[in-house]
Amino acid sequence: MLNAATDREYTVYYAKVARPHLGLAVDVLSDLVAAPLFDGIELEKERKVVLEELASVADSPGQQVDLLLDSLTWPDQPLGWDVGGSEESVTALTRDMVLDYVRRQYVPNNMVVSIAGNVTEAEIIELLQQNLARLPLGEPGVWFPARDGQQSPRCSIINRRTEQSHIAIGLPGLPLDHPDRYALDLLSVLFGESMSSRLFMELREKQGLCYDVNSFVNHFLDTGSFGVYAAVDPSNGRKSVAALLSELRRLVEGVPAEELTKARELAKGRMLLRMEDTRSVSAWLGGQEMLSGSIRGPEEVVARLDEVTTDDLARAIEAVLRRDHLNLAIVGPHRSERVFESMLDL
Repeated sequence: MLNAATDREYTVYYAKVARPHLGLAVDVLSDLVAAPLFDGIELEKERKVVLEELASVADSPGQQVDLLLDSLTWPDQPLGWDVGGSEESVTALTRDMVLDYVRRQYVPNNMVVSIAGNVTEAEIIELLQQNLARLPLGEPGVWFPARDGQQSPRCSIINRRTEQSHIAIGLPGLPLDHPDRYALDLLSVLFGESMSSRLFMELREKQGLCYDVNSFVNHFLDTGSFGVYAAVDPSNGRKSVAALLSELRRLVEGVPAEELTKARELAKGRMLLRMEDTRSVSAWLGGQEMLSGSIRGPEEVVARLDEVTTDDLARAIEAVLRRDHLNLAIVGPHRSERVFESMLDL
């Protein structure tokens, strides 16, 4: 496995190889970030690939509704834009612009190397000395703080002739270092991240409104998001939005201790099982070091989850579930936002 990925707050180059090929893998990844050729012909090929990727997203209403919700939650700022860019921005990108970005950002004081597996620290340090020690330090650009000026609910629709209406309701959440972030994580688990969650049982099992329904939570450096998604028959669009909002309002009534316990055990088990994969461990370590400068081990996170109480959930619910920060995005055969705007209340 050799690949790369760009998220909102960092870019990752990663490899997963058999133990005997560790040295070669470090050498190849080091070349990618420290001495890229950026051959003009290859750059043009990659431009076409990225444009095709953007086109595939445009053809996916489930992905489109996510982007639309982001643009409502964080309008006119980087967090609200597609990480892949737009057709205009990708087309306008020049080789000099790429090289300038690499010279500024791809420097040792802006870089974290994370390796998991049957390795020793001394061995890794020696490999990195061989491959990256000569890289000069730089002055990387700063990240863009999120802006929040929302004072009333927002709604936006992309009218498309789709077989399903794709509905996403979102609210600003909690940042990475917020003391109630684990409470919000568990709230999302019990609300819509399993087949026994509230959303699954109410919208799918009881009302038969959808096949796919879930909740989600994101944590960034200075903000976050909490929301729900459902794909439904267009004729059930209003009914489904009403049902989602009703379940969000019901959270204010509180969460029983036994429901919290179930969510906690699911979250812990899911995390611990993920730690059985070396790539997941590497991502876990590197992501924390890059964003927060410190690393919490699985045992510490388990302890944090065990400490969450129903009072903590209530506090997180009060902080996040605000009518003036409510956002509704829909992709489907619907012409007017007005039909849905009057429903936006918590």
